[in-house]
Amino acid sequence: MSLLDPAVFGGRVFTGDWTKPRGGDAAVTSPATGEELARIGMADADDVTEAAARAAGAQRGWAASSFEERAAVLRRAGALFEEHADEVAGWLVREAGSAQGKAGFEAHLAVTEAYESAALASQPAGEVLRTAKPRLSFSRRVPAGVVGVISPFNFPLILAMRSVAPALALGNAVVLKPDPRTAVCGGAVVAEVFRRAGLPEGVLHVLPGGAGAGERLVAEPRVRVVSFTGSTAAGRRVGEAAGRHLKRVHLELGGNSPLVVLGDADVEAAASAGAWGAFLHQGQICMTTGRHIVHSSIAEEYAERLAAKADALAVGDPAGDPAALGPLIDEGQRDRVHGLVTRSVEAGARLRAGGSFDGLFYRPTVLDRVDPEVPAYAEEVFGPVAPVIAFDTEDEAVALASEGEYGLSLGVLTGNPMRGMELAERIPAGLVHVNDQTVDDEATAPFGGVGASGTGSRFGGTAANVEAFTETQWVTMQADIERYPF
Repeated sequence: MSLLDPAVFGGRVFTGDWTKPRGGDAAVTSPATGEELARIGMADADDVTEAAARAAGAQRGWAASSFEERAAVLRRAGALFEEHADEVAGWLVREAGSAQGKAGFEAHLAVTEAYESAALASQPAGEVLRTAKPRLSFSRRVPAGVVGVISPFNFPLILAMRSVAPALALGNAVVLKPDPRTAVCGGAVVAEVFRRAGLPEGVLHVLPGGAGAGERLVAEPRVRVVSFTGSTAAGRRVGEAAGRHLKRVHLELGGNSPLVVLGDADVEAAASAGAWGAFLHQGQICMTTGRHIVHSSIAEEYAERLAAKADALAVGDPAGDPAALGPLIDEGQRDRVHGLVTRSVEAGARLRAGGSFDGLFYRPTVLDRVDPEVPAYAEEVFGPVAPVIAFDTEDEAVALASEGEYGLSLGVLTGNPMRGMELAERIPAGLVHVNDQTVDDEATAPFGGVGASGTGSRFGGTAANVEAFTETQWVTMQADIERYPF
């Protein structure tokens, strides 16, 4: 039986069941073909307020349920994702423009997020504290309440699930606002999986919507934690608004991640890693290898090999072709990418591969002989563009990799891993990969950036998830009522 039937979710939002929203509906289209795939409901600000009120009421019962009940729901959700993995991947291909391999990987990650979150439900909830008084003193973790999740278009399923699943496991209710461009594979599939998994009605709400819905979600008093993944510019606005309302906000934002290639690295292997990091999912990943910082002794060979790999990659509709790269998400993103490439060439960068497009299909692009001021090097491109810059000394490499406001992911490629780790310790980053490129994610690992890349590791791993979605409460108990001199 199909998991996603447009006749069920079409033009609707999820509030425990599929219902018509106040905000009307919108088309979901394939970026590869322009075909309308389905229609989704669009929530307005009042829909968000109503959902938050209902979620707050449902959350109390969900939090009071045993960890075994919550874990069972998460396990059933994981099994449903496994059962329908091909269907889910198909939507990721058509709706998000994902290549087949990326879609399968993302569908698998949703399974692991569900199962890891099921295990999270039974983790220790606190610790016994020492006290100078004759009493029991302990701290415990309690659910935050209602968690608001705002997720983006690029990895729509996993970037929703990595907040939704642990928040539910820890006893919270969730209001999810997925990007309307990918609201089926980033929203409807999450809603339908948890509905079929037996999640009590009202604990999860899925409300695609525009800026007004997002602003209300951040401002709504019953939403106590906001988990946001998106651009740094939007994240700053979310953080400012959350601060005014005295609520916690977890921000996973942009990046311009460096890959440092030392002179002793295997150049062919390094170029392969660099191509994967730069071109996977058309470069539309926060961790994309945005700066290739290569020792001058091998920089020319590295750029040549990277360009050859770019030229050999097939670009096309991933639903019908064995394409390595699919389309960019929309014309606005394509025009921004091409503008950065054009201005970089005008600024003196050498175009070694790509730099052209057909519709939303942008060729993987390699630029070399760049300097730190070249636009495609200095800014986050969010497209399949690999700028290569040369360095002579390790101090110079550290300075280049540390430049800019971002601090998400770092890769160091070298024949000496210890040397790579020593270098990495001098460069600010939330994620470090020695002898690998910059793009990776696992449900068991903490994830987050520093600087303008976000507010640290608030996703993945037991410690990060517990910190993100619970409050710490101090409790004391004693046999008799304390006597006071008043």
